[in-house]
Order: sequence, then structure tokens, then C-alpha cells
Amino acid sequence: MIIEDSAADVELILRELHRAGFDASGCVVRTAGEFQKKLTNNLPDVILADYNLDAWQGMDAVEILHRDRLDIPLILVSKAIGDETAVECIKQGVSDYVLKDKLSRLPFAIHRALEEKEIRDEQKKAAKVLAEKGEELTRSNRELEQFAYVASHDLQEPLRMVTAYTQLLGERYHGKLDDLADKYIHYAVDGATRMQDLIHDLLTFSRAGREEMALQQTDCNAVVGRAVKNLQVPINEIAATVTYRHLPILMANGPQLEQVFQNLISNAIKFRDGAIPFIQIAAELEGGNWIFSVSDNGIGIAPEYAEVIFSIFQRLHTRTEYSGNGIGLSICKKIIEHHGGKIWLGNHSGPGCTFNFSIPAMENGAFSKNGGNQRSTVGG
Repeated sequence: MIIEDSAADVELILRELHRAGFDASGCVVRTAGEFQKKLTNNLPDVILADYNLDAWQGMDAVEILHRDRLDIPLILVSKAIGDETAVECIKQGVSDYVLKDKLSRLPFAIHRALEEKEIRDEQKKAAKVLAEKGEELTRSNRELEQFAYVASHDLQEPLRMVTAYTQLLGERYHGKLDDLADKYIHYAVDGATRMQDLIHDLLTFSRAGREEMALQQTDCNAVVGRAVKNLQVPINEIAATVTYRHLPILMANGPQLEQVFQNLISNAIKFRDGAIPFIQIAAELEGGNWIFSVSDNGIGIAPEYAEVIFSIFQRLHTRTEYSGNGIGLSICKKIIEHHGGKIWLGNHSGPGCTFNFSIPAMENGAFSKNGGNQRSTVGG
């Protein structure tokens, strides 16, 4: 489409395009009304517009394109308009400008404008596909979590009955049948109990992060204090030591963060090899994130399992060695990612291991400040 009020200039433009090999066929419009009407009937591949017309300006066409949300390259073909004016026109959405006394440059400008338009179209298609995939993945995850929740909840009651009656069977007939029967009953009770534990853990995992992320100013010293208090019994039993100092005040979901610390401290207590557990918790501000570390002197984790350990129901040891179903770290990962952070197995020297996780440090638009004094718990 050519926006021009000079028939001679239109002829010169078309001649230059034909000379460059363009199969140019278009329409000439002279007023804003004609321009809008032509856009309604048929969208052009490119628009060539004079800067100054009798009734309106070529830049008015840019405003109409923006208003109608039409991505059509518009090239100004005009007499001298000055560099500052040309730059301002390009800022407002003009693809390029060509002076009328240098029309030999017009084919190049059109080729480039069309190539840029093709790139934009591909980017829009890719963004649309990506958005659709994201929505599909979100919907799939939501449905999967809902299925896990419903399935786990519905399985609880019948399994509770199976467990209760197999336990009753074991109590009533223990020693009255042969040893093989007692062994079979024991296997049935143990299997039903472990299945109950698995369903409970699956229910816990499906719930983790499902609720709205109600973030509020949270003192991590108090959060760790509550986690330690919840673990008071196992801490006292083995005289474990938990130290934490100068933990920050940040925007977080306190109960969920408490669950993360409780799981990590509990693992440090559980996975020990003779030595009395010594657990250190610290945090440092790095690049807009608080990096927490939870270190222990336990049995440690081989580097090749650094990713595997965060998968649900993934265990590195048999149940006879260490209890549990391998869900604690997967819950920690889910909670931390819902906070916009990540969790990983950190570098550690000596026996034991270190877990690191990050939490964004922004607090109402400003960085959080350190808070709290050094605290420790030794055997309660």
C-alpha cells in the first residue's frame, strides 16, 4: 500500500520496485479514511507512506496501526525530514525511512522490513506455543496433584481396616498356628503399615505447596527454633547439637519454611554413623538471595546422587538400615521452588554433608536485614 498524494512519485516508486524484481501490486490512498477502509478490506504486506500529505501525515498511519494492533511494516518515503525527526519516527514504530532522491535504497529497506516482520511472527508463534505448553503443564500438574490427593485420601479408610484386622489377627492367633503362619501374618501387618505410611507421605507431598503462598515477614531464627522444638525427643535421645546464628528476617511462608528445616534436621539426626550429630545452620546474602546451609557430620551423600535424592520416594538405603519412605527432600524441593528458590547438595569437607537452598531476599521491595543472635540446642 502506498500513501502518497503525488501521482508522479507513485510512478517513480513502482518503477524502482519493478526494477528490483518486485512483483509490486498495491493500492494508493490519499486520506486517512481511504487508509482505514483499505485496511478493513485487505491487509498489505508493507506500507510506503509519505511523511507530509495535504490532509494528514504518514505518521498518522502508524497511530492507526497501533490502535488496531496491526503489525505491518511501514516505511517512510519522503523528502528530507532531518535525522532527529527520522529517529523519532522509528521510535514510534516506523520500520525505516527512504529519501525520494535515493529510491534505489527502497528495495533493500523493504526486504529488511519484511524479514524483521517474519522474525516477529515466528517469535509470536513460538511464544504462543510456549504459553499453551505452559498452561497445559500447569493444568496437568494441578490434575496430577488433585488425583494424588483424592487417591491417597480415598485409600486411607479401607487400608486402615486392613491394617487393623491384620494386627488383630496377629494378636489373637500368634503362637496358636505354626511358625510359618506367624511369619505370614507379620508380613501382612508390616506390608499394610508400610502402605499406610506411603499413602500418608504421598498425601503430604500432594499438599505441599498447594495452598496459596501467604508470604509475610518471617524471622528464620524463630522458624528454626520451632523446628528444633518439634524434634526435641530425638534430639534429647542422642544428645544432638543444633546451632544456628544470625539468620535473616525475610518474606516467606513460616510454616512451610519450618517444614523444610525440620526435614533437613531430622535427616541429619537419622543418617548418622556412630558419632553424635552436630548440625550447623547458617545463611549468607548473595546476589539478591539468602543462601541457607544445613551441615551435619553424618554418613554423607555421594556426589553422583546429588540430583536423585530430591526425587519422590527415592531411597539410597534399605529400610532395615534407615527408616522412612524417601519423601522429605522432595517436599523440601517443592516448598523452596514455590518460594522462588532452589535447593541443592552443597560442597562439604570431612564427614557428613551440606544442603543449601536459596530464598529471594526482597522484603517489601527492599533487601532483608540480618536478625537474631546465635542460638544452640544441645540435647534439648
